[in-house]
Amino acid sequence: MPKITMNVNGASVSAEVENRTVLSAALREELGLTGTHIGCDTSQCGACVVHVNGKAVKACTMFAVEADGANVDTIEGQAHADGSLNIIQQAFQDHHGLQCGFCTPGMIMSAAALLKDNPKPTEAEIRDYLEGNICRCTGYQGIVNAIMAASGQSAAIAAE
Repeated sequence: MPKITMNVNGASVSAEVENRTVLSAALREELGLTGTHIGCDTSQCGACVVHVNGKAVKACTMFAVEADGANVDTIEGQAHADGSLNIIQQAFQDHHGLQCGFCTPGMIMSAAALLKDNPKPTEAEIRDYLEGNICRCTGYQGIVNAIMAASGQSAAIAAE
């Protein structure tokens, strides 16, 4: 089995994985980072979104060996060093952007990618960007409100 080395959430890690192992499985099973959820295994739900070299990717669609040498950021690396929530995580909590929490890691990672590229998105831009992330609980309004708030815009704008 090939040995891969990645920089995950700022730390160098190595693992032996089969060539067919997808990144989401390697993160969960080999590295113990279970915040990356596996919802569908078919790239439909977005629960497994992580950042690879700064780009949001569905980790169930990428082989772990393809991430060899890459910088990978997961939901576990989003909080501040002292464990406090980052601005997006706090906005999800404050604006009811989560219920069961299963989709939340992927939503937060997608939101972080969106806000990196578009710091002040409109509600329509947020909804368009999140098209690949499925939530079965919230109806999305709380998620949109949270992302608006995290961008420094009023969540009331999205609620109108």
